[in-house]
Amino acid sequence: MPTLRITQDTAADELLSRDPLALVLGMMLDQQFPMERAFAGPRLLADRLGVDTLAAADLAEADPEQLAEAFRGPPAVHRYPGSMAARTQDLCRLLVERYDGRAERLWADVPDGATLLQRIGQLPGFGTQKSKILVALLGKQYGVTPPGWREAAGDYGREGSRRSVADVTGPESLAQVRAAKQEAKRAAKAAVTS
Repeated sequence: MPTLRITQDTAADELLSRDPLALVLGMMLDQQFPMERAFAGPRLLADRLGVDTLAAADLAEADPEQLAEAFRGPPAVHRYPGSMAARTQDLCRLLVERYDGRAERLWADVPDGATLLQRIGQLPGFGTQKSKILVALLGKQYGVTPPGWREAAGDYGREGSRRSVADVTGPESLAQVRAAKQEAKRAAKAAVTS
């Protein structure tokens, strides 16, 4: 079992380390929300639901309003609790339909990184960039390294990069990734205004 240190919260990181569904949901929640709070969301949700491990089948079948209420908090699991609760259900339904409700089956038998990227890209809420980041996170920290995974992850898969959550292993690397993201935003803003 990997030991992730993404959220800087022991209980949240422990769940991410042992529960592939929590990891996938954390990645899904990492949108317009601080990275460490997004990845702490699955622990917050599990606590509110009174479970130790999240189950895709249970989330897929949950009453939508009750799940949305669990997302609202306070504190909220995400800044868009209603839409993220619905997206969580959509993602879990897909996992139940295609992978017996087991998130780790997304990668368990993949022949190569391109197939892994394709499978992840079919998840609700996962565009090209988010899919590449999850491939990189799985390869760098979760031990999921099918042939070609670094190529599938693109720049996120580069050794020693500090571009995304895939590179966060503690407080120092979190600060480095945050600084790199802020610099990228500044550069993009400067390119638009010039």
